[in-house]
Amino acid sequence: MKKVLIFITFSLLLATLNAQKITPFRGKVSDAYNFWISTPDGYSKNSTAKPLVVFLHGRSLCGRDLNRVKRYGPLNAIEKHGLKIDAIVLAPQNPGSSWRPDKVMSLVEWTKRHYNIDTNRIYVIGMSLGGYGTIDFAGTYPDRIAAAMALCGGGTLRDYCGLNDIPLWILHGTADRAVGVGASQRVVDAMNACGNSKRLIWTKLPGANHGRLARIFYLPETYQWLFAHSLSDEGRNVDRSFKINNETLSRSVYQELLKSDIIAVDYSKTAPAPSDGVETEDMYTDNETFDTLETTKTEVNDKPAPEVKAKNTNKYYTIKKGDTLSKIARKHHTSVKALCKLNNIKPDATLRIGKKIRVR
Repeated sequence: MKKVLIFITFSLLLATLNAQKITPFRGKVSDAYNFWISTPDGYSKNSTAKPLVVFLHGRSLCGRDLNRVKRYGPLNAIEKHGLKIDAIVLAPQNPGSSWRPDKVMSLVEWTKRHYNIDTNRIYVIGMSLGGYGTIDFAGTYPDRIAAAMALCGGGTLRDYCGLNDIPLWILHGTADRAVGVGASQRVVDAMNACGNSKRLIWTKLPGANHGRLARIFYLPETYQWLFAHSLSDEGRNVDRSFKINNETLSRSVYQELLKSDIIAVDYSKTAPAPSDGVETEDMYTDNETFDTLETTKTEVNDKPAPEVKAKNTNKYYTIKKGDTLSKIARKHHTSVKALCKLNNIKPDATLRIGKKIRVR
């Protein structure tokens, strides 16, 4: 009897902690995905605008049963392990193919119409097949995404230059047998070939296998890092003050979530300091310990996304001597205002010779 009372007490405590509401939506958006929406405790349409976190799952969660999407990731962390974030989470379900950036954006637009979203703080995070989806989605809409985190994935874009506009953290285990670390390296190489990739953080986790990275969804600093960025930040600099390594992944993340405060945006924080040069590798010497997070096992059989070329209409122009925004706008049949919006710059911004500027 005593054990029963203890269990009931713990269940009630967990229910109190997990006051975030999770709601399924099926067939709400034509030619898109079914999806979940999680809202924070006390949310109402009249409350302060909230950040939006888009979660793209891996192949093992594909299908028509929406409950599969809660097997690991942000929804599982919220519902089962006490994650408390002052944000709205959008978690679509892919029926079984590559993630389509246009379909994901259709869901984002629907969410913006039905919930009070801070449009300067839309984030995307995904693993494996969802890591591919994160890269493709962020690279297709770099002017709409405040920050992105791609775990053990890759990319299928024809043009990766747009990713250099976004604070982007790519993480991959060197012992990944489902999606080799080379898939992420190819994305990094393509970004570097485009020019200045100063907003990229590239972390290789020595000895980490595929499923190991699922633990990242349960780390408070994952969401703190995302929330440290906004489209309104001058220069859209990346915050490098956070670290995720093998030691980080060995912590007792379940207990941390149960004890943690609500993870929220600090709107009083100024824009992050200018970042240093491109961090092409973030290596650690810590040895991986035994992975006790059972939810990571569901991801072991994920396969890399098929090499389907995603449609990307972004166009870039390399600045030459004597160029001005007005001159570039006339040449590409657009306006200075449009160029400023696409590149998050001011009309009087200094144009550096050799730098790429987005013109479409």
